[in-house]
Amino acid sequence: QLQLVESGGGLVQAGGSLRLSCATSGRTFSNYAMGWFRQAPGKERDFVATISGSGGSTYYADSVKGRFTISRDNAKNTVYLQLNSLKPEDTAVYYCAADPVLIRLRMFGQASYWGQGTQVTVSS
Repeated sequence: QLQLVESGGGLVQAGGSLRLSCATSGRTFSNYAMGWFRQAPGKERDFVATISGSGGSTYYADSVKGRFTISRDNAKNTVYLQLNSLKPEDTAVYYCAADPVLIRLRMFGQASYWGQGTQVTVSS
């Protein structure tokens, strides 16, 4: 089992920034592609960003490209999501996810492991 614990969410004004963290334990972190997804109230869960196990490849949803940055520190078994220029429409619960196969995260939103989520609220 790979355990995932998100942190860093909160309330921020539009235009502000947050950094989300997802700490993992239990398996070899670098063997897993990691992703961030989000779910707004009454909506389906959406892909935000993914990163390969080595950190060499990243992918973003068009809605966050240029504003959000995904990164990972394999020595710390942690993946991050830097959220800049936040908008009210970014308000959602943000989930961290892990899977050995990057394309499952990126293309299908499928993951072997999910975190419990962290709330991000952006006020206008």
